[in-house]
Amino acid sequence: MDRAEKRELVTDLNGVFSTSGSVVVAHYAGITVAQMNDLRTKMRAAGGTVKVAKNRLAKIALQGTESEGIQALFKGQTLIAYSEDPVVAPKVASEFAKGNDKLVILGGAMGATGLDAEGVKALATLPSLDELRARLVGMISTPATRIAQVVNAPAAQLARVFGAYARKDEAA
Repeated sequence: MDRAEKRELVTDLNGVFSTSGSVVVAHYAGITVAQMNDLRTKMRAAGGTVKVAKNRLAKIALQGTESEGIQALFKGQTLIAYSEDPVVAPKVASEFAKGNDKLVILGGAMGATGLDAEGVKALATLPSLDELRARLVGMISTPATRIAQVVNAPAAQLARVFGAYARKDEAA
């Protein structure tokens, strides 16, 4: 890699650290190429990205960003998983780490908040932004359907009473 490529990579990583909802840093020593491709595919499908970068370049890219506090995590063979949705990258990385003991989550960052491995796992248990939106819409629409049921209940009861009187008159 020549200097221009390194400069471009540092600029790209700086943008990633500045704009991502969350960043996960993990060791990947011992993971096969097929497993790494599987992780990348799962992350891409969920809306995230996985990159392997030199630690020195990643530390340079972290300078001046809110996530600057996670520089200590970049030791050994590390990869970076990130996404705009703060829950996606931790969720996919944690699920992959459960099935593959070679991926060891070291920590990460969510904005200016530095996370340890437990913090990343806790973030992974939260529902995604889309799930939260769906729940909110469900909560908003539920009272409206209940109001409609309450308003329609007296009319339904009257119809049942009239039907009962009609059957009674027919029987007599």
